[in-house]
Amino acid sequence: MNTFAGIGINNDILKGLTSLGFQEPTPVQAQVIPLMLERQVDLVSLAQTGTGKTAAFGLPLIQMTNTKSRQTQGLVLCPTRELCVQVARDLEAFSRHVEGLRILAVYGGASIEQQIKALRKGIQIIVATPGRLNDLINRGKVNLSGVRYVVLDEADEMLQMGFQDELNAILAQTPLEKNTLLFSATMSKEVAAIAGKYMSDPVEVTIGKRNAGAENVLHEYYTVHARDRYIALKRIVDNCPNNYSIIFCRTRQETNEVANKLIQDGYNADALHGDLSQSQRDQVMKKFRCKNLQILVATDVAARGLDVNDLTHVINYNLPDDLGNYTHRSGRTGRAGRTGTSVAIVHMKERFKIREIEKKIKKKFKQCRIPSGVEICEKQMVSLVDVVTKVEVDYDQIDPLYAEISEKLGSLDREELIKRFVSLEFNRFLEYYKNAPDLNVSDGEKKRQGKRERQSGESANNANRKQKFARFFLNVGRRDGIMPQGLIGKINGVPGGGRIKVGKIEIMRNTALLEADSRFAPQILDAFQHVKINGKTVSIEVARGNNGTSRPKHGEVRYRKGRKFKAAQAVA
Repeated sequence: MNTFAGIGINNDILKGLTSLGFQEPTPVQAQVIPLMLERQVDLVSLAQTGTGKTAAFGLPLIQMTNTKSRQTQGLVLCPTRELCVQVARDLEAFSRHVEGLRILAVYGGASIEQQIKALRKGIQIIVATPGRLNDLINRGKVNLSGVRYVVLDEADEMLQMGFQDELNAILAQTPLEKNTLLFSATMSKEVAAIAGKYMSDPVEVTIGKRNAGAENVLHEYYTVHARDRYIALKRIVDNCPNNYSIIFCRTRQETNEVANKLIQDGYNADALHGDLSQSQRDQVMKKFRCKNLQILVATDVAARGLDVNDLTHVINYNLPDDLGNYTHRSGRTGRAGRTGTSVAIVHMKERFKIREIEKKIKKKFKQCRIPSGVEICEKQMVSLVDVVTKVEVDYDQIDPLYAEISEKLGSLDREELIKRFVSLEFNRFLEYYKNAPDLNVSDGEKKRQGKRERQSGESANNANRKQKFARFFLNVGRRDGIMPQGLIGKINGVPGGGRIKVGKIEIMRNTALLEADSRFAPQILDAFQHVKINGKTVSIEVARGNNGTSRPKHGEVRYRKGRKFKAAQAVA
């Protein structure tokens, strides 16, 4: 018996769930569905990805929709096109036996004319990204006056991506009398602010601990020299012969570079990032879901909404600038009751970030050693033998050829035959890992680095009274996804800088201001050269005057790396 019936789901939807193999609700579904069906309340649900959030809000949303009306009654807002498409696809699957229900995915990168044409026919549930929906509202092509339910899916990510203004504009078009449902993996200050602004006495449903990592995920980290990061990545992948993984990179450029290197080195990999067209992204994802790809290299934004339940690993090639994003990354694995591993590759100056993430996810990382070439070859050998012993032999096809095969191999004894077979299948690994160096950072190096950091901290404390701050202006802000943690992490990564003292940080919509020890101004300027955030090249400037602690006045000269220009020409 399908136990969804026990929490109020009707027969038409039960038919769709049964055909999809859904028999028993997950914890978040068991709590959210009755609340939506029986109490009609505003709701905040905090749960990790992979816990069944889409069905939790989607099933009651479908059930409560009046299919006899062509008016839009339900609105689901998602941060990315991938998540938008996935949610719409899931809702359509759940409602395959519900007559007259129309669902439309509205997102950028697809034909807006086709979306307008579909809207004219009457759509009861719209699943949308904020940017495209706001565009349609401004064109007068969508009417939200009849909306009774608004779902903000992965609200924390929408805010981090800078959609606050679009959310305000969209929600202003919906009726005051409606139910708002907010789903998020983390309860940040911004998410709490949205709940306070748009919701009336919301009920909170928390699955697991607030802001904690998924229960089924093991967290590991490897410490390497920055120059060895890619080589270490290959060893981690090679040490897990059956891995099916996503590798997360910070930027589109880095994503392309890592994917291209892996492909050139013989790995079954591809890249997913914002520079790809929608058709290219769909093609990559189709190959990955079918497991024609073993490794997907992706940016945070591109990987949002990926519905792949059996990933074995998530690998952080670089930790995210906003450490809160680690929760979303690691939540891609360990889904639907399965176990998974989240791996972080860090250099010595980034080890403090591991401690910060541990506090956020309330879980401990296991520090691991980069495996040696011998260890990897042994792992691969065992895996190859397992594959051979489990292979199914088509005797009807092989038997007619067996005599000839046996004659050609007859001169080889058993031991020689095994060695030749292994060499044929295994020479690439044996050759690559011959005399492979140890990539692990020695305990002595770790101690020396820790001592340098402590000494740097003591020197900074002694100099605090005399310290002067320089104010830096950046051309990126909330809309570009920049966060204080990312700026601090970038400054802490300055070579020879230790832990540079950072003062006030102010992040606006399109720009950011930060104060840091003026003695390190040249190094900080260098650190941000050629940096991109979500595809946008970062420009940084430092103001001189008033001890470097105030905004330049009109006519005052700002200094940029390599040249001067007037303040009136700069980004305010």
